[in-house]
Amino acid sequence: MTVAPDAPILFFDSGVGGLSILAPARAALPTAPVIYAADSAGFPYGTKSEAEIAARVPALLGRLVERYRPRLAVIACNTASTIALPHVRAALDIPVVGTVPAIKTAATLSKSRVFGVLGTDATVRQPYVDRLAAEHGADCTVLRHGSAALVQLAEAKLRGEPLDPHIARDALAGLIDQPGGDKLDVVVLACTHFPLVQAELAAAAPHPINFVDGGEGIAHRIVHLTQGQPWPDAPAPGIAVFTRVDKGVEALRPALASYGLNRIDSL
Repeated sequence: MTVAPDAPILFFDSGVGGLSILAPARAALPTAPVIYAADSAGFPYGTKSEAEIAARVPALLGRLVERYRPRLAVIACNTASTIALPHVRAALDIPVVGTVPAIKTAATLSKSRVFGVLGTDATVRQPYVDRLAAEHGADCTVLRHGSAALVQLAEAKLRGEPLDPHIARDALAGLIDQPGGDKLDVVVLACTHFPLVQAELAAAAPHPINFVDGGEGIAHRIVHLTQGQPWPDAPAPGIAVFTRVDKGVEALRPALASYGLNRIDSL
C-alpha cells in the first residue's frame, strides 16, 4: 500500500493521557503529521463497563479513520487497549498499536520482587494483566490498585488547575498498604494519564520508587511499523480532536500547544 507523506498517525484516548504516548513518538518521528483524538464526551473510560468500551471505541475510531485517513492508529489508552483492541483491529484496515502495561519491564527492574500495577479500575481487573503478571512476574508479588482520582488529577494538571497532593498519596497508599507493599520498589503506570503526574507520585512516595510506563516501547513500535514510509520534510501543526468541546477543552489549549497540537477540531 502506498502511503502519502502527509498521512498522519492517529493517537486515541479518552482524555489527555495519550499525550504521554504522543511525546516519545514525536521525539522519534519529529516530522510525522499527528492527529490526537480524545473522547471527551465518553471520559472517563476507567469507570465504564467492558461492553460500553468494546462498542464505543471501534465506532469512534472508524469515524476518525474515515475523516483523517491515517497511516496508523495508536490506542493510547490502557483501558481501551485491554478491552477493545481486537474489536478495533477487526474493524479497521490500517495497523493498530495498543498500549500494554509495562509489567515485563517492572519484573526486570524490581530488586525486591514486589512491584505494583497502578491503573484504572477497568484495567487492573483485566485477565490480560493476569496473563502478563504470570508470564513475566511469576516470581514476584504483583500488587494492583485502581485510581479514578489520579486520572482526574492529570486532566486538572494540564488545565493548569491547583492540585490536591492527597490524590497521589492515596493512589500509592492503595498499593503500599497491601500485604508486602512496604517492599514495593517499582510501580507500573498502567494508565497513560499517570506519567503526566509522575512528579506528583514521586513526591508522595514514602521511599524511592521506580516508575515505568510503555511510552518508549510504543514509540519504537510505531517506528518499526512505518519503516521505509515517506514523511514531510518539516513538522506540521498537529490537530487535537474532541468528541465534545467545552470550557474544559478550551482550558487545555496551552498544554496541547506545548505538544505541537495547535488546532482543535470537534468530532
